[in-house]
Amino acid sequence: MAHEHHSHHHPHQGHHHGGDVDWGAMAAMLETEAQVSTPAYSRALAWLSKEVTEPGLVVDAGSGPGVLSGLFAETFPGARVIAADSSEPLLEHARARAARLGYGDRFGTLAGELPGVLRDLEYPADLLWASRSVHHLGDQRAALTAFAERLAPGGTLAILEGGLAPRYLPRDIGFGRPGLQARLDVVQQNRFATMRAELPGAVAETEDWPALLAAAGLKHTGTRSFLLDLPAPVPDRVRAHVVDVLTRSRDIHADALDADDRATLDRLLDPADDRSVHHRPDVFVLAAHTVHRAVRPV
Repeated sequence: MAHEHHSHHHPHQGHHHGGDVDWGAMAAMLETEAQVSTPAYSRALAWLSKEVTEPGLVVDAGSGPGVLSGLFAETFPGARVIAADSSEPLLEHARARAARLGYGDRFGTLAGELPGVLRDLEYPADLLWASRSVHHLGDQRAALTAFAERLAPGGTLAILEGGLAPRYLPRDIGFGRPGLQARLDVVQQNRFATMRAELPGAVAETEDWPALLAAAGLKHTGTRSFLLDLPAPVPDRVRAHVVDVLTRSRDIHADALDADDRATLDRLLDPADDRSVHHRPDVFVLAAHTVHRAVRPV
């Protein structure tokens, strides 16, 4: 289910796009985003592995091109890993990645919409991971219940939802009005609210994730946030990612921004300007990823 992530400033793995998507380009963006975030994801998986010690089956629900699926295969070398996503082209990337990195013999894929596609699992999951995929399902409470039903007794459901939107630049960048990213956050949140309201079967829900996990019949066993802290000066690949993220923000939100902020974004994205994100030395990445963990009672 690859999609645009409406509540942050970047695309990421796990949701649905329309049929006019350039999947090759989208796969590259999704892979880069996940690779840039890998330090935080790796710490999250290390935390999960303290509770889930030797899983037989790990399911990445909303896997995109499978970067996190690979981290699960690395973290749990005895497990079979299944990547579930609505995009077959992205699952092709995931399979190629598994073959390239040497875990293809214990890797599989399921193509279809969440949560229904999980009914096709051959046996229950010991660990089911959903990274920002739940919030793109109309009835989040029902989706978590469906996820819980696919767990083995004693199995763990881990969802990545919430956290803090990333920052890439100082509050005052030396031109334009200070606080550009805070204003982009407001635009993103408005877009996210509209997206949620327009989902099929949308149900308004208080985003108390531990309570929602409990309502799904699970025992909440912990919530932790994992910091992604890539200070300036960033490597070239991280800088290129920031350029892509801000380009996408400008393209998606141009109509919702005032003329001054549009001009600021244009200057930030102009490779000929030495104060653009292509060149400036103060570009960084700082974000927080929050994971909620719950267990199906035995």
